[in-house]
Amino acid sequence: MKSFSVTDVGQKRRENQDYAFTSEEPIGNLPNLFVVADGMGGHNAGDFASCCAVSVLVDSVKKDMSFNPIKIIRHAVEAANRQVYLAAAEDPAKAGMGTTLVVVTIVGRYAYVANVGDSRMYLVNADGITQVTRDHSLIEEMVRIGELTREEARNHPDKNIITRAVGTGETVEIDFFDVQLDEGVRILMCSDGLSNMVPDEEIREILGSGRNIEEGTRMLVDRANENGGKDNITAVVIEPFTDEVKEC
Repeated sequence: MKSFSVTDVGQKRRENQDYAFTSEEPIGNLPNLFVVADGMGGHNAGDFASCCAVSVLVDSVKKDMSFNPIKIIRHAVEAANRQVYLAAAEDPAKAGMGTTLVVVTIVGRYAYVANVGDSRMYLVNADGITQVTRDHSLIEEMVRIGELTREEARNHPDKNIITRAVGTGETVEIDFFDVQLDEGVRILMCSDGLSNMVPDEEIREILGSGRNIEEGTRMLVDRANENGGKDNITAVVIEPFTDEVKEC
C-alpha cells in the first residue's frame, strides 16, 4: 500500500479549513485509516471543526475494542459529531460550525467507506472513474429528482449548500459503502475544492495515466488552482496493492 496527500488553501481563501489524516499503519483495530474533512464556519470555526472532528475520530478508533470496521468508523464519526456540536454550543463564535467527513479503511481487497457531506471518494483506473460516495447537498438532491441535469449542477450558484454535516446537530446520519478493489485501482478522497474545479474525466486522465502517486496528486491540486482555485483543495490518493509481488 502507498498513499500521498496534499492540501492547499487555493486562490480565493485566506485560511485552509480542510484537514486530512493518513496512516498506512494500523490505528487501533483498523489496519489503516484515511480521512478528509472540509470545515465550515466563520473566522476560525471551520478550521477548528475539521481539525477537532478528525482528532476525535482518530482517538476514538484507537480506543475502540470492536473488530468490525463499520462499527468502529460509526462510533468514531458519532464521537466527532458530539464533540464538534458541544464545542459550537459552548462558544458563540463557533455557533453553526460543522465539517464534512469522508473516511476510508482498506481491509484485504475491500474498502470500507463512510461519508457525511460533499467531500468525495472515487475509484480510478486507466479505464474509468467511479464516484463511490453520494454528495449530501441541495444540488445533488435536485439532480436526483430530475430538477437539474448533471451539467447544469456543475456551475449552479447553490452547489456549496450541503444538507448534512458533522457537528451541526446532536446526531448525525452517515452513509456507508463497501467496495471490492481491483488490481491497479487508485482511490481518491477529496474536498469539493478539487471536485468542483476538476471534471471527473480530467481526474481520470491525471490519475489513470501511469504517473506516480506523488506527481498525480500534486497535479490534481495544481489543476484545481489553474481552473480557479475557488476553495481550499485537499486530495488523498491511495494505491492499495503496491506492496504485492507478482509471480512470473
